[in-house]
Amino acid sequence: MKYAAITERLAHLGGAKWEVHARAKAMQAAGKPVIQLTIGEPDVATPPALIAEAQRSMDAGRLGYSDGRGEPALLAALAARYSKRTGRAISTEQIACLPGTQTSLYAVLLTLTGPGDEVLVGDPLYATYEGLIASTGAVAVPVPLRAEHGFRMQAADVAARITPRTRMIFLNTPHNPTGAILTADDIVALGALAKQHDLWMLSDEVYEELVFAGGVFASPLDNADLADRVVVAASISKSHAAPGFRSGWCVGPEEFSARLLPLAETMLFGNQPFIADMTAMAVSGPSEVARGMAERFARRAALIYEKLNGVNGLQVHKPDAGMFTVVDVNATGLSGECFALGLLADEGVAVMPGESFGAALTGWIRISLTQDDALVIEACKRIARYAALKQGLAA
Repeated sequence: MKYAAITERLAHLGGAKWEVHARAKAMQAAGKPVIQLTIGEPDVATPPALIAEAQRSMDAGRLGYSDGRGEPALLAALAARYSKRTGRAISTEQIACLPGTQTSLYAVLLTLTGPGDEVLVGDPLYATYEGLIASTGAVAVPVPLRAEHGFRMQAADVAARITPRTRMIFLNTPHNPTGAILTADDIVALGALAKQHDLWMLSDEVYEELVFAGGVFASPLDNADLADRVVVAASISKSHAAPGFRSGWCVGPEEFSARLLPLAETMLFGNQPFIADMTAMAVSGPSEVARGMAERFARRAALIYEKLNGVNGLQVHKPDAGMFTVVDVNATGLSGECFALGLLADEGVAVMPGESFGAALTGWIRISLTQDDALVIEACKRIARYAALKQGLAA
């Protein structure tokens, strides 16, 4: 039997990147103790007020079909939120509501790119980005994000990779997996290239509300000079500890949104009204839980830096936001994948191999900051012990 070309494009971009996480889950299911530091699940429950609003909405009969663009109250709440953030009027016609950031990014890429187009994307990158880009027939062109630049995308590195086939610069700020935040100056420099070469800028901003103290969030959407070529995507999954509700959106120029709408309607024709009502409440003010999460994640990142940086050859990158920190384990002589698999087998600690996030993190691991402090400290002891073992050092 014959299959669509998309299945070939995505064949090598599936679950293999999450092998360590899957093994850790299987070990836990078998009753073996594991310190799980792989994925980015919020460390608190969804706020009760949001669950109560979803329940109220269901009780009120908000269980029918939704508007293809999104429910009017949610669109209005998002328009108000982004109008306040950008300092200029953002209309409901610029917004589409979709189930989570992932679906929003997929819809945006299908709207703006196609076979043979090139998408410039930072390396390291979130593990699903390659599949998102390949699904449209476009080609991901990695732009190295270098540790010496704090893993922030540099305009010179982008400029060196622009060709006549380049269609988009794909940003993620704050960044997963490194926790880097693009500065306003970074965005101006990248935006100048986008204007010079008539490129779209897509910005995944799902970690916007998880910026650590002293950090400053900046977005290309907030730069009026770039407004006609910028699309941003986000959701309440991280900021409001609501990943299971799958409620996200994208914001861009009105013409873009009009062209995306038939695609969104073809995919699912609207999200659930009761989840839309809950999301409208969520985005109408500051998150109840984001600040606490950011403070805890920053504290745990500092703990990991204190316990591991310079220990047995390990080098820790300090994040400025998000749910993760990354650690260079090259001194052990192991790849990130071999280190992570061995650490799980020998020490019962599950972390993600850096290679799951691109070639730039070969020989690195990513550590989630979402477990409590005591578990993070214990995990650091085991990571240091394993690193010493692999180098023949005294533990």
